Amino acid sequence: MNAPSQGFRDRVIAAAEAALEAGGSVGPLELFQFMGLLQPVHFEGWRKGNEHFRVLEAWIQVGPEKFEKALRCFGEWVQARGLRPIEAPYTRRTPRGVEQLQVTADGNPEREKFYRTHYAPAALTERKTKQLAEKLSKPPDLVVFEKVSEEGNCSECGAELLRGSYLFMEKGQPLCLACADLDHLIFLPAGDVALTRRARKHSPLSAVVVRFSRARKRYERQGLLVTSAALAQAEAECAADAPERAARRVQAAVLRQGEDSEFIPAVTRAIAEQYPACPPAEARAIAEHTALRGSGRVGRSAAGRALDPRAIELAVIAHLRHTHTNYDELLMQGAERLDARARVRERIEQVLAAWSRS
Repeated sequence: MNAPSQGFRDRVIAAAEAALEAGGSVGPLELFQFMGLLQPVHFEGWRKGNEHFRVLEAWIQVGPEKFEKALRCFGEWVQARGLRPIEAPYTRRTPRGVEQLQVTADGNPEREKFYRTHYAPAALTERKTKQLAEKLSKPPDLVVFEKVSEEGNCSECGAELLRGSYLFMEKGQPLCLACADLDHLIFLPAGDVALTRRARKHSPLSAVVVRFSRARKRYERQGLLVTSAALAQAEAECAADAPERAARRVQAAVLRQGEDSEFIPAVTRAIAEQYPACPPAEARAIAEHTALRGSGRVGRSAAGRALDPRAIELAVIAHLRHTHTNYDELLMQGAERLDARARVRERIEQVLAAWSRS
């Protein structure tokens, strides 16, 4: 195997540094995500137990030789930075408890340990190291789907699942809430952040409710399923400190306005530096769009706030997809999202190349 080129080594190091900055630690799976070799949607699907992504290793888009080169560069970087290893398994939540996920098809112990080993600054205290390990091992929320189609049945009891009813997916099969052991929970609509946060805190079992939007072609959060006792306790707490929270919201809004007035110009400058030939008006439009508070866009992510080059690139690509290609038209014609993205990729790469020229 040939030695990694300096350009490839720099790419690995930049991704590792960005991942470490974003999450406080970095492991192989985080490295591959920041390098663009593992799509976050595949990683999240695996964390949630989606059967389609059960063998996550197969979704890492890199050949064996490049894989080994990346890990060699990563190992050298870890050693040079003096990072300490933290072993933290990836887990997922089920109605019956928490289970550990595996990355490989055969569950090879040594390879599984390799994937679940993260690296963090050696200066971390024992308490912070423990907190980080707990955070890394914390499973994602349970997800319950609000049915939008007419037909369907529970795979276990055969009960009809009507439009608007809730279902839970287990190993790729739909379950009614009774069979999923979630039928004792009650629905709390989204909207009140404090009430939702407190209800989740007090509920020994909870699940996020999502519904698929055909117009936006994505799942959108509708609310939370919690125990009735947890909701009652949360409502009492919110009623008790409502005036104090209202005052804090006003103060926080003033602070956020000042932050955003500085952040949008900073994103605009970062785009201009990374893509010198990008028209100034488009750079400003991209910055304003991606930095919109509460949008969930790239600019609002931790990497985006840190002006990470990869986050800037993703924001520019998203802009090009909608403004310089027929992507939206393809979606309106019924094309699948991933297929539509593949069909416009060449055009996006052409514009990126043109904008990258100084």
